[in-house]
Amino acid sequence: MSNNEFDILDELYFVTSYPDLKCTLSLNDAELCTALQSLIAQGYVRILYPDQDTEHEYNEAEFGEKCQHYFYLASKAGLVVHNSI
Repeated sequence: MSNNEFDILDELYFVTSYPDLKCTLSLNDAELCTALQSLIAQGYVRILYPDQDTEHEYNEAEFGEKCQHYFYLASKAGLVVHNSI
């Protein structure tokens, strides 16, 4: 797990919007979206959209265009990995 991915998981114990995540971390859009995409593909992060209560299925083709509109939450697997490092 990269440092960026670890830092992102650290912020996702609760549902967090993309703008809040970007404000908290010192990553540009490309770095943040790439790290989020990697975490989602590994099953460590869930996407919520259009609101904080609705889980949204990951679609690799549209993720790059829409990653800034989603809410994010660490999955149980993501929390376990984060806490074991």
